[in-house]
Amino acid sequence: MRRRLGVRMAVHDNVVAPARAVRAETPPAEHWQRWQRQATPAALPHSNVVALNPVPASPPPLLPPMTTDASDLVPPGIDSPYRVLIVEDDRSQALFAQSVLHGAGMQALVHGDAEGVQQAIAEHRPDLILMDLHLPGLDGMRLTALIRQQPGQQLLPIVFLSGDPDPERQFEVLDSGADDFLSKPIRPRHLIAAVSNRIRRARAQAASQAGNAGAPAMNNPETGLPTRHHVMQELGTSLAHRDRGGLFFIEIASALGLRERYGYAAFERLMTQAGQRLADAAQPHLLARLNDNSFLVLARDADEDTLDTMAHALREQLSTRAFVIRDDESVHLRGVVGHAQLSPGFSDAGSALEAVERTTLQARLLTAGVAAYVRREDVAAQEHLALLEGQLELAYQPIVAVAGGNTAQYQVLLRLRQADGSVLAAGQVIPAAEAAGRIADLDQQVLDHALGLLDLYRHAAQPLHLFVSQSLRTLARDAFGDWLLESLASRQIDGSALVIDVRLPDALIHTVTLQQFCTRMHAAGVRFCLSQFEPGDEANALMAQLPLAYVRMAARFSHSHANQQTRDELRAAIDRAHRAGLRIIGQQIEDPQAAAAMWISGVDFIQGNMVQSAGSELNFDFQNSVL
Repeated sequence: MRRRLGVRMAVHDNVVAPARAVRAETPPAEHWQRWQRQATPAALPHSNVVALNPVPASPPPLLPPMTTDASDLVPPGIDSPYRVLIVEDDRSQALFAQSVLHGAGMQALVHGDAEGVQQAIAEHRPDLILMDLHLPGLDGMRLTALIRQQPGQQLLPIVFLSGDPDPERQFEVLDSGADDFLSKPIRPRHLIAAVSNRIRRARAQAASQAGNAGAPAMNNPETGLPTRHHVMQELGTSLAHRDRGGLFFIEIASALGLRERYGYAAFERLMTQAGQRLADAAQPHLLARLNDNSFLVLARDADEDTLDTMAHALREQLSTRAFVIRDDESVHLRGVVGHAQLSPGFSDAGSALEAVERTTLQARLLTAGVAAYVRREDVAAQEHLALLEGQLELAYQPIVAVAGGNTAQYQVLLRLRQADGSVLAAGQVIPAAEAAGRIADLDQQVLDHALGLLDLYRHAAQPLHLFVSQSLRTLARDAFGDWLLESLASRQIDGSALVIDVRLPDALIHTVTLQQFCTRMHAAGVRFCLSQFEPGDEANALMAQLPLAYVRMAARFSHSHANQQTRDELRAAIDRAHRAGLRIIGQQIEDPQAAAAMWISGVDFIQGNMVQSAGSELNFDFQNSVL
């Protein structure tokens, strides 16, 4: 069978947006920091704003304008009226919510559409946004994503009020970054309780920070547990003082499956229960929640000979007693623990966290579920560093669209040429770089080279798109994200020309980190590909939650033509991805039979030596390629 593959990629350039709502990430663990000035209110400037507190003859406007004098900023008073911004285009619904909240002693500003909401937030500093799901021009989830991208608004409480009964839709709403979902019609008492509870917690956080002279809170106001910032700060102090003790990284297993099954709110309650139980077991040591499903324990001055016993005890706390999900349902949690001694010394808190996290990956492979960090000094470290000595070389393999197109697409493949002329592949270089602590430097070199190529080919007849693999440990560094955004802006590169490739096994561990990085890069247009994809409950949930553009199937699916079960798995995965608006890449295609099986199953792109082996030139003939 011969099929012409003239690649017309223009039809795929917008695969990120159609058929999918823009997703923001899970709200981070730290809380919204808000400062406002208790000033004399000013008149509201917007023509589409409903008058506040309409009952009095001359009602005072709801929210004072922002002050530009930092010395005037004071924390919100705990007893001052709660301030709510209602975003609702149905006037009767808006007046109902406003009337209910006003009757409870709150102040409510109504905004009729999505346009101008950002200005209203900036000018009036609401305690909470009560938002309709379906707004003219811009739906509520997209507006939430835009709000979450603004500095200081990542944790502004957002509550949706909608008549949409679909539970899947409600899950998407919560996954978009909202804090709660209330169904219409709603009883006034329910509305008042939901709004006031959210605001009360946010104000408690602001008051706590005001008492600490503006410093980050030491404890989470909802759980009472130490914050990640506080524990990392204490870890840095311990390392600077060369204290003895231990560091523990605890990972809850099957987190995505739990969240998919029980929903966001129930999952959060479950993780709160798990954190409290672990904190009790870790006493008197500090425990903080790192992200969705992991916790960090800093045991300063602990006997380092007992760290392994402590790790097993922490793990057993998760599995010995069930956690209550609902009145009639409970669940036993599983977890793994990696731990490290503090006395040998780490250069900083970040390197200690990275070491103990890598150890937790090893614990996942052990029956006991506990692993101790072993320092590979001297010989082993020198071997890793020696392996990295050489000339970095990059190869490029075309990714060809089966439907045709006019865009040149390549995956950038890492190579390292050593002094003796031998060439090491990425599978050898990347583990060595991770073991030597050089992976971030390596990733940045490769990505910088890719950006240089995109800059060079910006005016080419065929637009160039590059897929570049990156480690999640690299993406977790704020400085790396800053560098990438600055590089794209300074070179005036269209972000959609860059596709960052992340491996499924890494993404399952660093879900929140990846979500946060995707959100930062979304504004620049950067797209993402999930590689080494193996269908499963957690992988499918991840595919639905991340703002992906592409999925690259695991290599075993290249042999689907020889196995009916594998073919069925491939078709099911492709159907699921297409329903989510994603495009599928079939990799390691070595012969016509494999290519034909992939094409029949519905893949969108083919990659492999049958198309063209990786080379040092960007010279593939996309317009005249044939299968």
